Amino acid sequence: MDTTHAQARALRKLQTDAEAILWSRLRIRQLAGRKFCRQVPLLEYVADFASLDAKLIIELNGGQHADQVEADEKRTRTFEAIGFIVLRFWNADVFTNLEGVLETIHATLKPEEYTVL
Repeated sequence: MDTTHAQARALRKLQTDAEAILWSRLRIRQLAGRKFCRQVPLLEYVADFASLDAKLIIELNGGQHADQVEADEKRTRTFEAIGFIVLRFWNADVFTNLEGVLETIHATLKPEEYTVL
């Protein structure tokens, strides 16, 4: 197993409180019928959450991200270069405005089209 996949597996076991809260609302196609995965290895990075079919990545930033703005911007550009939309939220947003975070994510997604037979 390569290091990115091993890192993703470890991160799934060590999720932050903010990640656990958001994951509880993204899992099992609860948002716009889209499948999300957590701690997704993509290239040399591990995205916090991704809907591969919607080409959407969601990153949660804790306090340490205030000191790594340049690295986060590079990471975002890398994901965008392979066709993803990247949404970033502060952990505090998840704790204090979860519905607003979910509305922003939902507005970025187009609910899957279902054919009625």
